[in-house]
Amino acid sequence: MAPHRIALVIAAFLALAAPASAEQTVSYQSLLTPLFSGNQTVLGQTIAYPEGTPQITSAIVMLPPGGETKWHTHEVPLFAYILEGEITIDYGSKGVKVYKPGDAVLEAIDWPHNGTNKGTVPVRLLAVYIGAEGKANAASAAGGE
Repeated sequence: MAPHRIALVIAAFLALAAPASAEQTVSYQSLLTPLFSGNQTVLGQTIAYPEGTPQITSAIVMLPPGGETKWHTHEVPLFAYILEGEITIDYGSKGVKVYKPGDAVLEAIDWPHNGTNKGTVPVRLLAVYIGAEGKANAASAAGGE
């Protein structure tokens, strides 16, 4: 067989064996990286959406090394995704939990807790508050129960 015919046969074979185009293989599901799915907070509380007009707030929260959030509560559901650093959360009588980059958390509702950065790099996390108009995303609280 002539060299140019061999090349044509190989090219035809490769074209038939090639995967589908990006447009054909990409689906919505293949674009997702699941972070969290559930209906309970880190303390096992069942999620309840606040009454009223929905108000979603998202923010990047930064806590420097040695910093702390101070004791506080959330009266609305809060989803957090740790981007950088390591944060230690004291839930008082419910214990202490440590969250690292890549951890996804559905934070405690109406339970006092205090976050501390015991590391040497800033903690950065994405916070998404699933609130309602007139509801505080966070409020100061007394120390752990």
